[in-house]
Amino acid sequence: MSWLYIALLALAIAVVVGAEWPHLESHLGGDARRRRQRARRKSSLRVVQDDAESDAEDFAASVERDLARLPTIDDRERR
Repeated sequence: MSWLYIALLALAIAVVVGAEWPHLESHLGGDARRRRQRARRKSSLRVVQDDAESDAEDFAASVERDLARLPTIDDRERR
C-alpha cells in the first residue's frame, strides 16, 4: 500500500466518525448516562391510586377553616 491509500483511508474514517459523532455522543456521552440513571430511578416508581373525592372534600373543608380563621377589618374600624 502506498502512503496515498493510507491517507485516503484515514480521511474516510475521519469523515465517517465526524458524521456519526452526534449519534455516538447521544449513546455514549454524559447525557446518555443521565438518561439511563433517570430511567433506572423511574422504573422503581409506582402509581398510588387514592380516593380523589375525599381529597377534594378534605381540601374544601381545609380552605373553609383557613378562611374562617383569617382576621377581618370592619369598615367602621378602618376610618
